[in-house]
Amino acid sequence: MTAFRLTAQGPFSLAASTRFLEGFTPAGYTATADEPLELAFPVEGSWTTAGIRVDGTPGGVTGEILWPADPSPELTAAIRAQVQRILSLDVDGSGFAAVGERDPVVAGLQRRYPGLRPVGFWSPYEAAAWAIIGQRLRIRQASAIKARLAERLGQAVSFGDHTVPAFPAPDRLATLAEFPGLSGRKPEWLRSLARAALDGRLDAAHLRAQPYDEALAGLTALPGIGPFAAELTLLRGAGEPDRIPRNETRLARAVTLAYGLPAPPSASDLEKLSQNWAPYRTWVTLLLRAQLEDETGEIRGNT
Repeated sequence: MTAFRLTAQGPFSLAASTRFLEGFTPAGYTATADEPLELAFPVEGSWTTAGIRVDGTPGGVTGEILWPADPSPELTAAIRAQVQRILSLDVDGSGFAAVGERDPVVAGLQRRYPGLRPVGFWSPYEAAAWAIIGQRLRIRQASAIKARLAERLGQAVSFGDHTVPAFPAPDRLATLAEFPGLSGRKPEWLRSLARAALDGRLDAAHLRAQPYDEALAGLTALPGIGPFAAELTLLRGAGEPDRIPRNETRLARAVTLAYGLPAPPSASDLEKLSQNWAPYRTWVTLLLRAQLEDETGEIRGNT
């Protein structure tokens, strides 16, 4: 078994990450916050399916690679980097407290959700696939389809007394002809997405290295990927830490609730307000969304 350690710079709680995943329907995660985090996903680049058990430590996490049984040094490094990005441990969070010092509302969110950082999709590829699957569907319907795709086309990883199916690697998804619940052109769009992943167009490091609007334009050029899906892919797939989504209506509602506003803010007002959250605008957005869900239950209620 190959192990690695990731150190957090600034506040971090794996238990908070796991609690978030419990309520994050697309992840389909069922373990509890006091258990190790179990991840199964295709590794970017090689697209080899990996299974990792992650435990919290006082200063970060340790990871054990359960599958493959004897990963190469290159694969181990890729797995480590992907887990680091999924948990937002690739970002120096030592300055996050200063955002709360500038903004009392953010300070309250930081106290309510101590150590919570964004938990991303396992890859930009999987985030974009989720966006296509979920078009014109309720969240739980889309989640069920995504789970069935993993069970039928993905590789199952053993975690001892149970298995976890990983989302299909791009070479598998590229062969998709039709699938129950995927209507219209969704199978075609998923095949195109898989080919783009195989060509390196959805690589997380590549996406984050580009100017933000340029990366968005490249993503919206893919069939089936609109502005909302492109932002989801960059913010929650590639792990871009310092942007607010322009096409997410829940953010305005979350800000209205948190700041006690008489009416939802305009896009320009949101942009102005978010300047105080830099360089962690994505992180603050997550805390706002977490509070909105805890107060309203609107996502859990989307069946």
